[in-house]
Amino acid sequence: MPSDSDDPAAAAPSLRQRRVHAVVAQSQTRRERHQSPMYHESSDPTLEFVYHPRTISVLVALLAGFLYVALYVDPSNDMLNTKWGLLALCSVFVVVSVILFRDGPFVRPHPAFWRAVLALNVLYEMFLVFLLFQSKATGRQIMTFFDPALGHMLPERSYGDNCALTLANVRDGIDIFVLAHSLGWFGKALIIRNHTMCWIMSIVFELLEYSLAHQLPNFNECWWDHWILDVFTCNWLGIYVGMKFCEHYKMKTYTWHGIREIRSIKGKITRAGAQFTPYNWTAYDWAPTRRFKNFVGILFFAVLIMLAELNVFYLKSLLWIPPEHLLVTARLALLFLFSLPSAREYYEYYSNPRCKRMGAHCWMLIVTLVTELLIIVKFGRGEFSEPFPLPVIAFWSLVAAAIVGFSVWQFVLVPHLWPTPSASSPSSATGTDKFNQ
Repeated sequence: MPSDSDDPAAAAPSLRQRRVHAVVAQSQTRRERHQSPMYHESSDPTLEFVYHPRTISVLVALLAGFLYVALYVDPSNDMLNTKWGLLALCSVFVVVSVILFRDGPFVRPHPAFWRAVLALNVLYEMFLVFLLFQSKATGRQIMTFFDPALGHMLPERSYGDNCALTLANVRDGIDIFVLAHSLGWFGKALIIRNHTMCWIMSIVFELLEYSLAHQLPNFNECWWDHWILDVFTCNWLGIYVGMKFCEHYKMKTYTWHGIREIRSIKGKITRAGAQFTPYNWTAYDWAPTRRFKNFVGILFFAVLIMLAELNVFYLKSLLWIPPEHLLVTARLALLFLFSLPSAREYYEYYSNPRCKRMGAHCWMLIVTLVTELLIIVKFGRGEFSEPFPLPVIAFWSLVAAAIVGFSVWQFVLVPHLWPTPSASSPSSATGTDKFNQ
């Protein structure tokens, strides 16, 4: 007697099962289509209601905001109308980008948040491109659109007038920028995720301040301000705390539970707050001496970070923006948000041979930094007439020669003098597979 499993009708899936499988397949296809092909991260299932599409709700809210502005904003104030119009334009662009852009490398607090960050980067780049085609005087006048108090030459401020190492001088050197130094290097530690690289770049930036003090007076600091206050106090504190955060999230066991599965109110609140922490953590193993591509890639990465650091000092000097102004703070905060997914995408492109395309966040950030540099070069004509001191030229020439000499030694001479097993050997292949994970 044949069993039930031999019956073709019994073995065939029911109509309900076929419909369920079809819905699951459509959802998977839709998720893969809107997701970056480099990461293939699925949406966080613990808060499913957050990840449902809300395009109609967003459309209604956007139109309601337009209706309010159209009915209740004073139409006789041209400046106010222009600001409202630009704000509405940016809002529409961000909303459309959130709906249409691909997901980036992060899923917390929500993929839509990082799509909005990418949209803000695009808006900032478009503003920079517009500024690039203006004259220096027009650029300074544009800043008055954001704040009418701007547009006036700033007084030159130097921190190197009295360099005697006394308690009074050290106390006078402590201001709000001490906190800015610590917070800045805390953020850079989260971006770089490597203790040695953070320290190298911290020291390199102080050397750049020495080298560019003839152009920017606020780089003219006392030796103890450079090394005691900046490097070994503020930068050390920021790097230490930032790397502790990295170690905590690296060692953490990620076990996520849905809010509905948690019974206590305190547990639900804790889980809701955890939505703003990483879903998982990727430790960066930069390994700059492993191969020549790594060495060039880490040099390029370091140049980008130094460019992001220096650009803000030149832009605020050329556009007459005080260091404590909200525009400077906003630019630094936005660049931090831009850099988090950009560094993740850069590391993926840098370390994974199977990754053939640079991510959108990383691409946009590189374009943004280069555009800022072009604005500085254009607006800086006639501003920095003093030539570079000969010691500065000699020092950086030696640094460049050392980098070239090390690369020739490490990647040309060493493989010929002390050859290692070929990449086809089992041990070498295992190491490569581990590196790519």
